[in-house]
Amino acid sequence: MNAERDLTRLLAGMRPELAPGRYVFTTVAGPAPAGVAPVVTVTESEGLTLVVRQEEADAASLPYDYVAGWITLRIHSALDAVGLTAAVAGALTDAGMSCNVVAGFHHDHLFVEHARAEEALAVLERLAEGGDLQGRP
Repeated sequence: MNAERDLTRLLAGMRPELAPGRYVFTTVAGPAPAGVAPVVTVTESEGLTLVVRQEEADAASLPYDYVAGWITLRIHSALDAVGLTAAVAGALTDAGMSCNVVAGFHHDHLFVEHARAEEALAVLERLAEGGDLQGRP
């Protein structure tokens, strides 16, 4: 399957999917602790950022202050595609929602406030349908 670059096709075909569970961002000085299986890692000069299931963070006594829902855009987006992140972030911004985006090789992954994850999913579904970003057809 070829990665998509056309913004219109990216938006129409993004098929957002909400993963079950609650995810948190935390940081550690060394490797991930035993029993913690990160879904995302980012190496920064300050430490290793981990995005993990909340229950794993709690079991390992890892600190966090943001609980997120994880939405995957199911379209295979090209890493050099232009505009998808901006369009998605803009739609969520218009709805008053924060969004932390992580690009994988095949898909884009969005971490949004867990309490509003279903609402974020609906915003993205309307965007994919070409509807108004404020929820009007």
